[in-house]
Amino acid sequence: MPERPYTLLSCSISLDGYLDSASAGRLRLSNDADFDRVDAERAASDAILVGAGTIREDDPRLLVRSAQRRAQRVARGCPPSPVKVTVTRGGRLDPDAAFFRLGDGEKLVYCPSPTADAVRRGLGGLATVVDGGEPVTVRGVAEDLHVRGVQRLMVEGGGSVLTQFLAQDLADELQLVVAPVFVGDSRAQRFVGDGGFPWSDGHRAPLAEVRKIGDVALLRYALSARFRPDPSDGQHRPR
Repeated sequence: MPERPYTLLSCSISLDGYLDSASAGRLRLSNDADFDRVDAERAASDAILVGAGTIREDDPRLLVRSAQRRAQRVARGCPPSPVKVTVTRGGRLDPDAAFFRLGDGEKLVYCPSPTADAVRRGLGGLATVVDGGEPVTVRGVAEDLHVRGVQRLMVEGGGSVLTQFLAQDLADELQLVVAPVFVGDSRAQRFVGDGGFPWSDGHRAPLAEVRKIGDVALLRYALSARFRPDPSDGQHRPR
């Protein structure tokens, strides 16, 4: 079978399972200590993937924030921050988004064949647009990233992308941070949508770690036999 990168899914949710609120402005679910932990995970990765909806709604930078971690990556022969990756179906991407404007590293946009040329014109060279076929699948994206040298992929959302990776059994690890808040609004985005997931009452996902980080809880699940407790255990070095 074609190879894919070691894949880590990372997100924060409310106590009632939402990624965000339905109101304008982003709901802060994590805290500073956990943001720093996530920054370390980014620094240990070759690429970070988010869906196009996340770019439109949250305008994430997807950069390593710590100057020390950026310097350590450069000393290893890596770019200061991982490759940025997104997947789009309709090509609605704003070239002024932080995803494209910030950072000097490589940016990859996967889109369906019929929209590839229009997306290239719209972005004007700000990213490498990859014709992902029709339709684009997260499995195809993961396999193509592996061919491009990505060994460790960090997936940060949104809900549709997380659902696809989980339902297609393409994740090796899930890092789920639970915040002590309720959203209480069914219009908001759930952690995952409907899907046929490999884990059920008869096949429970192994819980590898529970960690208290200030007022949030980190739950780490080992979703495949490739699960590695420590990304710096010598089995992988970012490119």
